[in-house]
Amino acid sequence: QVQLVESGGGSVPAGGSLTLSCAVSEHTYGGTYCWAWFRQGPGKEREGVAAIKTRGASTFYRFYANSVKGRVVISRDDAENTVLLQMDTLNPEDTGTYYCAAREMTDGTCHLTQSFYNSWGQGTQVTVSS
Repeated sequence: QVQLVESGGGSVPAGGSLTLSCAVSEHTYGGTYCWAWFRQGPGKEREGVAAIKTRGASTFYRFYANSVKGRVVISRDDAENTVLLQMDTLNPEDTGTYYCAAREMTDGTCHLTQSFYNSWGQGTQVTVSS
């Protein structure tokens, strides 16, 4: 398991943008990983936002929840050892605590479900005002 620390949250008006960063504490040494972002809004269950499968500096694929598709991009910077979530055209429904998650893979596909991941960060708060 790796240690994850999120940053980059804040308060923005509707229509604004934010880029969240997830710092990975250990070097992954070219291993294959699924990385994901989840969020939990006020009074809501935690839901998957985006996921990406990588090996070293290479990306196999990425996918997104329907609620954010076209507005969000997930990426992995292997040199900086971070996972980024760029979010544009934010709306109040995007408000919540955003969590980074990870799982080292041998084979298989990534999933956007909580139980799939075994490493989690503490979260960063995003607030979008109308």
